[in-house]
Amino acid sequence: MAWPRVAVVVLNWNGLADTVRCLESLFQVSYPDYYVIVVDNGSANDEAGALQRRFGDRIVLIANDRNYGFTGGCNIGAARALELGCDYLLLLNNDTVVAPDFLEELVKAAEALPDAAALCPKVYFLDWPDIIYSAGGEVNLWLGRSRQVGRGQPEWGQFDRLRPCDYADGCCMLIPRRAWEAVGPLDDDYFTYWEETDWCFRARERGLRCYYVPTARIWHKAARSVDPDPRFYYFFRRNAILFLRKRGKPYHLATALAYHYLVLAPWFLLRHPRRWRRAFAEARALLFHLRRRPAGG
Repeated sequence: MAWPRVAVVVLNWNGLADTVRCLESLFQVSYPDYYVIVVDNGSANDEAGALQRRFGDRIVLIANDRNYGFTGGCNIGAARALELGCDYLLLLNNDTVVAPDFLEELVKAAEALPDAAALCPKVYFLDWPDIIYSAGGEVNLWLGRSRQVGRGQPEWGQFDRLRPCDYADGCCMLIPRRAWEAVGPLDDDYFTYWEETDWCFRARERGLRCYYVPTARIWHKAARSVDPDPRFYYFFRRNAILFLRKRGKPYHLATALAYHYLVLAPWFLLRHPRRWRRAFAEARALLFHLRRRPAGG
């Protein structure tokens, strides 16, 4: 068969070692027609140059002058992919390692699903290769929460069915060109976190669906139990609220704010009184919205 052409977009920002490992795994895949676009988001220490010297003409390198965020970097890579004539766009985190047949499995599923907006694989933790990181995503608008289905569960075949999901996890999502052109690029208002959820909900508004494909497998470098940098808490909560302002109803926003700031946050501080940096970061996230007009669609 004539396989559709896939452009794989990998974003690098001060993550040279992870990106090299990701690319090395990508160049072992069995899929016959793909190319790799690496977008360096203004990394220090000439990481863009190091990637070009190591991989040469095996990659299309875009060296940005500064950090445009996950959204901006991916949008720049996607624009180049469309210029180069791709049929599918694959957004892939640089801290992943892929199975050799993952792309073939994703494309086969996409070709059989004409209403597909985005498709995501079964994702495992890189450091715990039999523990699931994500089997698709679910969203609760009333609580303003998203979750990765199956996260932290040992693999025993419980997520082996192809099925629709609320959103495709942004660490790896295959998007048909027609869907990207219909929905548009990632929303730069997010910068990082929740951007893939927003994109998938915009696709739903156009009658498209997201799917989880269990036969496609990748591994993601993500800690299972850490106290993230306060910037994570700030951007995650800021963008959770932003998502509700853009995609939810006023009553969703009201119930989610009440749940998080009046129930969940106090309960968390009672259990973890030394984690005040999280409370401060999430207070800043709320203040961000109190100072700004309601977001547009």
